[in-house]
Amino acid sequence: MDNGNSWVVLSAAIAFASAVLGGTFAQGKAASVALEGIARNPAAADKLQTPMILALALIESLVLFGFGIAFLILQKAA
Repeated sequence: MDNGNSWVVLSAAIAFASAVLGGTFAQGKAASVALEGIARNPAAADKLQTPMILALALIESLVLFGFGIAFLILQKAA
């Protein structure tokens, strides 16, 4: 790899790493807040479960979007 392609590969790695890092922190925070709400009010568990799963799915889709962008960046290096 020449110097230009190595920068492209590094940028792809940084893009994917930041997407994964942000996604894990967001999922951890969402789960933590939902479980705290259930602990405070166990009767609300049914009302909190569906929005929490939806939020986790949306967060995960953003991580997959970052994964796709990283692959697009790598295609530029090839």
